[in-house]
Amino acid sequence: MAISHEKGDVWRHPSEDFSVSNIRYFSRHKGEVNCCAFSPDCQILLTCCDDGRLYLWNSTSAKHLATFSGHSGPVKSCVFSSDGQLFASASHDRTVRIWSRSGTECTHLLTAHSGSVETVSFSPDAQWLVSGGWDNRALIWRVQSGEMVEDLRGHTAAVQSSAFSSDSQCVATGSWDRTVRVWKLLEEKEAVTLQGHLGNVACLCFSVSGMLASGSWDGTVRVWLPMRHTCLFVLGGCERVWVRSLAFSRDGLVLASTAEGDMVRIWDVTTGVCLKRLQLHGVCVCLLTSGSEQLDQFATSSSKTD
Repeated sequence: MAISHEKGDVWRHPSEDFSVSNIRYFSRHKGEVNCCAFSPDCQILLTCCDDGRLYLWNSTSAKHLATFSGHSGPVKSCVFSSDGQLFASASHDRTVRIWSRSGTECTHLLTAHSGSVETVSFSPDAQWLVSGGWDNRALIWRVQSGEMVEDLRGHTAAVQSSAFSSDSQCVATGSWDRTVRVWKLLEEKEAVTLQGHLGNVACLCFSVSGMLASGSWDGTVRVWLPMRHTCLFVLGGCERVWVRSLAFSRDGLVLASTAEGDMVRIWDVTTGVCLKRLQLHGVCVCLLTSGSEQLDQFATSSSKTD
């Protein structure tokens, strides 16, 4: 539990002691920054931009390490593999690229989408990649070969978000059709469909225990037990703002969310209570990742250009 009682003492989850400090700025982008992602050790930050490029940074010093070019349109999404050796990018140019961190050339160019690609995610075992976009499809790729192995159809509008379960056996997709679908990887079974959001589903995240969180343009975060078709909590909703990003702590006890505006909220997923609000003075757009045992690092991106 996030909050427990022992011998009369009240134990507090470490996330309740978070504060905003040591803000660093990463400033070489020539367009809106659409997404950013930490390497697994949180030492490297990856960003992607409307200028068609990806950038690698030292997350501690904010030193620019490398720029990756190749896309012919805005880069909409980026993500590291679990071992940190690869990263992937999705672009408005209808392609997905897999890159090696050790070089500047992409290792695989994936070209099966017929519209802008809005989301890309690696499986935790680094064997699979999912991409989704304006063609209403989610495609599963084999990372080692770049081969497309599955074409997931069922959404009636663009696929905007995606996430793999911690065991790499399931993948969730969120769509402009306001639904979340959960698919068993490489199994010809009908997807679980989760309904309830009143706006586009913009972000998804699995916990280590199998809970699924979804964030929407309707201003809410929903926490699900997906295989039971059960919504445990509806979080937020008082402010009609676009929820942009989600991250569970590694212990699965708390969830961080951020929306258009300037507030990160940290939630106890055993009770649905908001434990902490962090004010970021108008620059916060998307939360990226969790650090060591609890959430302890996050990054933001902004539409501000240099």
